[in-house]
Amino acid sequence: MARKKLWGGRFSSDEDPLFAQFNDSLPFDRELLEADIEGSLAYARALERAGIFTPAERARVEKGLRAVRKDAERDPEAVLRSGAEDVHSYVEQALHAHAGALALKLHTGRSRNDQVATDLRLYLKRKEAGIARELDLLLGSVADLAARYPQAVTPGYTHLQRAQPVLFSHHVLAYGEMFLRDRDRLRDSLRRIDVSPLGSGALSGTVYPVDRGALAADLGFASAAPNSMDAVSDRDFVLDFLFFAAALMVHLSRLAEDLILYNSSEFAFVEMDDSVSSGSSLMPQKKNPDALELVRGKTGRVFGHLAAMLTVLKGLPMTYNKDLQEDKEGVFDTVRTVDACVRMVRRVLEKIRLRPERMREAAARGYLNATELADYLVAKGLPFREAHDLVGKIVMRASELGLPLEQLPLREYQAFSPLFEEGVHEALGLERTISRREEPGGTAPAAVRKALAAFRKRIRS
Repeated sequence: MARKKLWGGRFSSDEDPLFAQFNDSLPFDRELLEADIEGSLAYARALERAGIFTPAERARVEKGLRAVRKDAERDPEAVLRSGAEDVHSYVEQALHAHAGALALKLHTGRSRNDQVATDLRLYLKRKEAGIARELDLLLGSVADLAARYPQAVTPGYTHLQRAQPVLFSHHVLAYGEMFLRDRDRLRDSLRRIDVSPLGSGALSGTVYPVDRGALAADLGFASAAPNSMDAVSDRDFVLDFLFFAAALMVHLSRLAEDLILYNSSEFAFVEMDDSVSSGSSLMPQKKNPDALELVRGKTGRVFGHLAAMLTVLKGLPMTYNKDLQEDKEGVFDTVRTVDACVRMVRRVLEKIRLRPERMREAAARGYLNATELADYLVAKGLPFREAHDLVGKIVMRASELGLPLEQLPLREYQAFSPLFEEGVHEALGLERTISRREEPGGTAPAAVRKALAAFRKRIRS
């Protein structure tokens, strides 16, 4: 027997089974069950305020909706077994078993168009708040890692070539800045999502005296959508969330890549904990940074969801179109992926161990103090471009002799320029090279201490 549809009155033939399977969204939009019940509870109260439900009817509907929620909690798979087309159909069908015809009356003035837009906003508000909490914990782990190794010196890189020495804590706090910006993007998304579409009907508004402002407040929204057509067709808030997620995953992936490199035997700057690593089924010596490789790999799927949603929206005419059913699976997967990756990276940072001696050894090799030598000449009055050229020649000579700049004899320096005097070697020491970068934003120990203290305050803001 054909199942009962919310929209079947106009149709004279049964639904093609292939189309039914292709059209149905319950296998994935059941994720919105809690939001749909929450929205229905608020709408029942709105209908009572509008004089459409009596207090007794509203109470019976509320009792029935809570029973539907409990039934689903006891047996989640019953939702799928129901054969309903989508989560909204399921809730109405299940409510009918508890409240009879009042389940049908609850749909007065309400369309699945404003209903699904409301459900998705409620769902994302809750999920984004949870991700925000996890992001705050990640920021705390970044600060803690920077504080654990305040003196560790590491090479800073450009083009993956050793460039200048920096404090490792300075390096870590660079990612902290990225994550703070990500948190700002998430907060912006939460602000824009805080608008209720409910009461907009299918597209043109409602003829019933539903107080949409009171309904929005009842659901915890800051305001009601001012335009009914925009309310049911807008998915900008989905794009906001997906862009936030994509940007965050870029930063998580970059951090993962740094740590994967530094964990390798070629760098050996850090060691990942056994609890977040795995081995090889063939090579017993292997210890693989799988946790971070998975973070790096999962980034692509989040990018894909953003690109897919942009593509869905780009050519849609006003207002609601079935294409918008494609907004959900990508969102649900992105929520799960981002939440898992943030928690995983935090666990890695909490357990990672540094090898400061190895890092310092690398920072002391490769002529990372060449810029200091150029600055020494600038202080003597030589224009920087001339100093830059001259130091390049000195580096070539030091390389020929197999010596670091701080061990190159003074006579070698003076063969290039009489500006070199006793004390040139003191200007090239590792600590001095770092400590001179004391302006705000620099890598000097004092500057990094201030930056870390300010960073902790910003986490709490």
